[in-house]
Order: sequence, then C-alpha cells, then structure tokens
Amino acid sequence: MLQIGDKMPAFTVTDETGKTITERDMLGRKTVIYFYPKDSTPGCTAEACNIRDNYHSFLARGYQVFGVSKDSQASHIRFKEKYDLPFPLLSDPTTEMLQTFGAWGEKKLYGKTSMGTLRKTFVFNEEGIIERIIEKVDTKNHAEQIL
Repeated sequence: MLQIGDKMPAFTVTDETGKTITERDMLGRKTVIYFYPKDSTPGCTAEACNIRDNYHSFLARGYQVFGVSKDSQASHIRFKEKYDLPFPLLSDPTTEMLQTFGAWGEKKLYGKTSMGTLRKTFVFNEEGIIERIIEKVDTKNHAEQIL
C-alpha cells in the first residue's frame, strides 16, 4: 500500500495518442495522477471537468495532471474531445498500474461486490515522492481538494 513519503512506483502505460508514458516522464515537475472508473460516466465526467475548469490553477502552481482508467485509447480520445480536457488520459487496460497504486479493488454497488477502479488521487513532488493521497474524492470539487 502506497503511503505519503513513498517514491512513485514504476509503470508503463500509453496516453490517448498511443505515446508510451512511464514514471520517469513524471520526474522534474510536480504531478497529480488521478484514477477514475470510466470515461463519460456522470461522476468521472464531473471530476474531469472540475479539473479542466481549474487547470490554469494547476499550471500556475507548476503541476502536470494525468487521469488514469482502464478505458481504451479510443474511449479516452472521445472523452477528451467531448469535454475539451487539456490533460493526458492514460490507458491501463491490464490494470497493472491501477493495482500498483492501490487503485484497483473490491467495490460494492447495489449489494453486489465486484472488482473495479477505486477513485484515488496522488500528488507527487518534483522528485516523484508522494506528498498527498486523496481517497475520499469529491468529484464536483476535486480541484479544490487537490490544490
């Protein structure tokens, strides 16, 4: 389980354009990585749009932002275009990155238990050290929670 003070774990995923992204690409800038269940669902859309609407504040504070889900690159492209999202969306169809970050686990919905993406956000410093972990995400006000 990742904790504050831990180093960013190793990962290799692709963004919506197909470009390979690893933890090494994050170093040198403050980084926000947020995990969300599914493109274009109400909560995930509210969260992404809240970050989009406050994106200038992230940039002003020196942050780069990445959203991560197990959705495909094609799904990410549609989601980004539909909601004009200015930050990269990383695709993790194998859930390897999700599991490494502890953002994959049991979820309960309507009395049924299943495995799925847990909504979680990690804030890293320039050296890739975890400064904050947000596990109770307020999708409509997530930018404020982070900043």
